Amino acid sequence: MNLNKKTLRDIDLKGKRVVMRVDFNVPIKEGKIKDDTRVTAALPTIKYVIEHGASLVLLSHLGRPEGKGYEADFSLKPVADHLAKLLGKPVKFATDCIGDEIVAQSKALKAGEVMVCENTRFHKAEDMKTKTPEDKEKMRAFAKELAKLGDLYCNDAFGTAHRAHASTAVICDFIGKQNSVAGFLMEKELQYLGKAVADPKRPFVAIIGGAKVSGKLEVLASLMEKVNTILIGGGMAYTFLKAMGHKIGKSLVEEELLDTAKQTLANAKAKGVKFLLPIDNVEADNFDNAANRKVVGNDIDDGWMALDIGPKTVALYAAEIAGAKTVVWNGPMGCFEMANFAAGTMGVCKAVADSGAVSIIGGGDSVSAVNQSGLAGKMSHISTGGGASLEFLEGKELPGVAALADA
Repeated sequence: MNLNKKTLRDIDLKGKRVVMRVDFNVPIKEGKIKDDTRVTAALPTIKYVIEHGASLVLLSHLGRPEGKGYEADFSLKPVADHLAKLLGKPVKFATDCIGDEIVAQSKALKAGEVMVCENTRFHKAEDMKTKTPEDKEKMRAFAKELAKLGDLYCNDAFGTAHRAHASTAVICDFIGKQNSVAGFLMEKELQYLGKAVADPKRPFVAIIGGAKVSGKLEVLASLMEKVNTILIGGGMAYTFLKAMGHKIGKSLVEEELLDTAKQTLANAKAKGVKFLLPIDNVEADNFDNAANRKVVGNDIDDGWMALDIGPKTVALYAAEIAGAKTVVWNGPMGCFEMANFAAGTMGVCKAVADSGAVSIIGGGDSVSAVNQSGLAGKMSHISTGGGASLEFLEGKELPGVAALADA
């Protein structure tokens, strides 16, 4: 997959209509946006388009409405209103993303004007999961309608680049590959992740956490070909510890993956990759911030569950991170959402911030943890794409990237 893509800088925007795929899939509660990181991340690209004499039509999904038509809880209207505040100018809102009326609204936009279209996932054809020939035709027909909204297409939604959806990839067939370019957020993601994969400064340390081994097997296998050290935390650690013969109490475990965990450890040893697991843990007698808790070694008491890595593990991991030149982090070290089980994740966060390494943070929970820590400004790059950054690190082709014009 060629990562060197044409961007908006490579084309004359004056007088053009740009249809741009953004990732405005933000948490909304009672009509209020709880975290606008993804909206603010798209602002440099949005501003560039409108400052260079083009009009702009924005496409995005929000949540998983399953293509059943309009649902108020999944409407992008609050996001359009919020974007207007951030830009300090009116933002028009279209009540759908296809149709003659919406196309007419897009054509009526003047240079510098912005319109947000309603949730693409209100249409089932945005993502035809079964991909039968009939479904593919429906998806292509939908993408063809979306393409009528602009003369040029820009993808700035790295978070959805691993999806071969109508608005992320298929639309390029109708606007034309040479008229399909990357936005600046997409460009930045490809630069940082691409360099980490192709030519990392060493030592290269990967920190992999989160609840389950199953979601990280492919990335672990891929990273073993690239990194010097892997640090494991979160619920997934206890499948590995059980595979090594430790007692894990009521901690999270994937029994069906114990043999796979053993094989993963053997593979790391064979490849000379340092594969570190927690050496102490914070256990609790209940999954609750107010639960009784204590620090134990690698054997968890019967009836108790491990909810965070312990202080010795934090120190061990921090020492590895301190010597790193490149760090990739995906997944928290424990249940950081509960204050009493956040010390491990926050300790690792501080170590990454202090390391001076090129640091790439990917995955929704890792990004939330970094934002919570107040250390986001010290990270080299915070990826907006959890699944996309994982698949990128696994070496998979991302359809939303492959569809864009090469530089």
